[in-house]
Amino acid sequence: MIGYVCKYTPIHIIKACGENPVLIEPHISNFDHADALLHSNMCTYSKAILEESIKNKIDKIILINCCDSIRRLYDVLKKNPNIRYIYLLDLPQKCNSCSKELFYKGIKDFILSLEEELHTCFDAEGFKKSLQEDLSQDSGDALVKEQINIALIGARYSQSLMDLIQQYDVHIKYNLTCANRSLDSFNLEEADLIREYSEQLLNQYPCMRMSETERRHEVLFQDKELDGIIYHTIKFCDYYGYDFANLKKKSIPPLLKIETDSTIQSEGQLHTRIEAFLESLNVRKASSIGPYKRAAPSPTHFMKDTTLVAGIDIGSTSTNVVLLDKNKSILASSIVKTGAKSIEAAHNALSEALSKAGLHRNAIKYIVSTGYGRISLPFADEEVTEITCHGKGAHFVFPSIRTIIDIGGQDSKAIKLDIQGNVKDFAMNDKCAAGTGRFLDMLTKTLDIQLPSIGQESLKWKKHITISSMCAVFAESEIISLIAKNTELPDILHGVCDSIAGKTTVLLRRIGGEPPYMMTGGVAKNIGIIRCLEDKLAQSIFVPEEPQIIGALGAALIAQEKYWG
Repeated sequence: MIGYVCKYTPIHIIKACGENPVLIEPHISNFDHADALLHSNMCTYSKAILEESIKNKIDKIILINCCDSIRRLYDVLKKNPNIRYIYLLDLPQKCNSCSKELFYKGIKDFILSLEEELHTCFDAEGFKKSLQEDLSQDSGDALVKEQINIALIGARYSQSLMDLIQQYDVHIKYNLTCANRSLDSFNLEEADLIREYSEQLLNQYPCMRMSETERRHEVLFQDKELDGIIYHTIKFCDYYGYDFANLKKKSIPPLLKIETDSTIQSEGQLHTRIEAFLESLNVRKASSIGPYKRAAPSPTHFMKDTTLVAGIDIGSTSTNVVLLDKNKSILASSIVKTGAKSIEAAHNALSEALSKAGLHRNAIKYIVSTGYGRISLPFADEEVTEITCHGKGAHFVFPSIRTIIDIGGQDSKAIKLDIQGNVKDFAMNDKCAAGTGRFLDMLTKTLDIQLPSIGQESLKWKKHITISSMCAVFAESEIISLIAKNTELPDILHGVCDSIAGKTTVLLRRIGGEPPYMMTGGVAKNIGIIRCLEDKLAQSIFVPEEPQIIGALGAALIAQEKYWG
């Protein structure tokens, strides 16, 4: 077995020399070995390949010389005594006649290296047979009108990430990522088949390390039936960042950027982003597919004695419920702490809301769940992301709203709406607690102050304090240092509020936020953060009477539409 990582790898040559080429699929949770052997800011994909090679004892590897990180990976693996064979194949950055000749000679040298290493001879007939069996089909296959048609582009998608996308009712019309081979059919009777093969390899849809990346973009712009594009980037790789920025400037279909660090943990954070993006595409397409994960209820479910529907928003800090009747009137709402078990919190919040309304559980005919715990609610009829639900709820409360700022317990969101209240774009920060309610909760323990008092106390500030750290842990250390210097409490609190507001405006700039603004979530009750945000935006921010229930309200509105139509 010879492991490889790149679509430019001549895998059919490897097969013709009697070896089995296997795409290395990193499935790791940390970089224990890689951090000791590579710089901490090295491309995380290169580190993942190193970690996977060591963990699974891959002893024969071929790499493509496409960037500094891969070259560094080659240097490290070459010195590893457990690696029996490693080869670095040069990849020209262009696809002209000189580049084709260089790549052809490189593959011929690779054949000689394999023959020497494996003590075998290149099997020309086996090479031809391998091509006949494995030549990839045209990626631009037929349109599936009943599904959302999307394109994948950017860095390679792990199998688990592909599984996450494919669990939704979508059709991947184009896969233009790094590891997806796109060879065209060619004459297998060509006299110099190896030359023909090397040219076909070089002539694939180029990765962003090649000089003619526009070819990938053109095929996406020319397809008028394409509904959306998902662009995957890798942490610490500038190639993807520049390519994404270039694509975003001219993108016609909606575009979602996702980023991973090549570990299995990073993919878990993408669930809400991908699901919300597909929900927004579903609205744009105005299809009748129904929810992504749960089938729509059968006609027999719609009974005439319907009383109400419910929306349940299960967040990391609180679980919120809204009950609606057929006329979209709010009958009752509740907010309870989520605690250790989200399903218990959902039951408690639902019971509290029903008690306020003076109704029994059997009065609820349809439930939509949202929030980070939406998947774990077995009695919900449907689950919808908090992105979509906040848009729905905010538009219902204030139809003129164009941008929502939602700062919750574990993440922050900026959501841009169109005139109908549909989600146009969104950005999330769920990798650090520094800009979230969790940071404020940590602050109460450090400063010995009650959470509701933070906002009002911060308005008494006299000296501007800058909390510079982007990390919640380091920011807390800064605050402890300020305490040691006898800094006044209102000044510290204002510095914290200003820091959170600064991180939030970064999200707003990413989506091109525009007024009118609404703030939702528990942090919207902090007047200090509201004032700091208004100063930075030079705009007033509308805060609903109960900002914590907007997501649950949106979920209830979706339930009302699903049930009564």
